Amino acid sequence: MHDFVMFFLFCFCSHISDMELENDTQISEFLLLGFSEEQELQPFLFGLFLSMYLVIILGNLLIILAVSSDSHLYTPMYFFLANLSLVDICFTSTTVPKMLVNIQMQKKVITYESCIIQMYFFILFVGLDNFLLTVMAYDRFVAICHPLHYMVTMSPRLCGLLVLVSWIMSVLHSLLQTLMVLRLSFCTEVEIPHFFCELNQMIQLACSDTFLNDMVMYFATVLLVAAPLAGVLYSYSKIVSSICGISTTQGKYKAFSTCASHLSVVSLFYCTGLGVYLSSAAPQSSHSSAMASVMYTVVTPMLNPFIYSLRNRDIKGALNVFFRRKP
Repeated sequence: MHDFVMFFLFCFCSHISDMELENDTQISEFLLLGFSEEQELQPFLFGLFLSMYLVIILGNLLIILAVSSDSHLYTPMYFFLANLSLVDICFTSTTVPKMLVNIQMQKKVITYESCIIQMYFFILFVGLDNFLLTVMAYDRFVAICHPLHYMVTMSPRLCGLLVLVSWIMSVLHSLLQTLMVLRLSFCTEVEIPHFFCELNQMIQLACSDTFLNDMVMYFATVLLVAAPLAGVLYSYSKIVSSICGISTTQGKYKAFSTCASHLSVVSLFYCTGLGVYLSSAAPQSSHSSAMASVMYTVVTPMLNPFIYSLRNRDIKGALNVFFRRKP
């Protein structure tokens, strides 16, 4: 599906660039300003983000490896966790490699077509992160509030359907936002004060009317971000209520420990996302928005494997068994 979507976007962007637009000043490339223009900081930034990117790839691959290699982890919770790890790898791979190339080559140029494609996949994977965290919250809700019906309710068919629906909604949303950006015109050489082509920055830099884009973006935010967040909050309100109803301290601790890792990841994801939104809405330098974006585009995917593995005996046990296995 990725290859098909990429081929479609390449063809569409090429078609747009070949059209005789009314505005002949339609640009063909952007400049990604990144974090700093100081040359002495570039080696440090390159080393820092390369190290973080490698940790993200290795950490999330180990999660996927542990889940796929141990039959004891063939459960809904770990099925969703493996999908989340895969999405985190793809999520960071849409932005960090291009940033590393720009730092190493000391250039900031990104073509119009590449910018559109990068924006498409960024929106796709951040949407998938959002939906998968919501699905995982529902999984914990069923496990703690309705434990006797858990295996029946969270059947393999339902788990696969939830992931499939998450993919479909994310693909359609990303495609809609991308097509809305393709209708915009950029009249001069545009500098993006970011390290990747971010949707809101693109809309702000357009010289054509963006009213419809703003409406679509705000509507999508309410429907595809606020609604899942409300579902997460509702699930955890019921979980907390059920945990408080458990009579023994040991029972309360066991029930809470099953959702502590997910709650930590959810808090990190939404809090950093809210920080990006507030920083982009503030009137100060837009470089603060780029720095805030690092938190949920790089730091959060890097911390997720540690959060899920350090306190999870099943994951650590599966990895120990795998690496001790004789060839």
